[in-house]
Amino acid sequence: MHKVFIYGTLKQGFPNHGAGLTSAAYVGRFRTVTAFPLVVGGKWFSPYLLDEPGQGQRVYGEVFQVSDDGLATLDRMEGTDNPLGYRRISVVVVAAEDGTALEAWTDVKDRAMLDGIHSKALAEYGLDPRYVVPAKRMGDF
Repeated sequence: MHKVFIYGTLKQGFPNHGAGLTSAAYVGRFRTVTAFPLVVGGKWFSPYLLDEPGQGQRVYGEVFQVSDDGLATLDRMEGTDNPLGYRRISVVVVAAEDGTALEAWTDVKDRAMLDGIHSKALAEYGLDPRYVVPAKRMGDF
């Protein structure tokens, strides 16, 4: 099993949760120990965690336990095999409830890969009304 830190549209109640995490076990609400810029960007107004540790804010999200197959599904969704996709890194997060620390995988992107940034650095992503769900997108990344 793998622990993954989810900060965007895959969180519970968000549009992509059912596509990637239906068989995952929810662990809890967590926050990164290290600050990262979490921004809304690109032509689909998606949330991106930029690979700039020490910048931005400590980010809130959710941790799930996923199987090897579940992790592979997330990798496909996030395009980790595509040069324009995300890259998976390990982060330390602490539970919002009691401060318990654990290590988890999360996906980051390089700032240079974004087609525009449309927000300041966020501490937590709330569904942006401009976000375009994958089923309504025309074209690639």
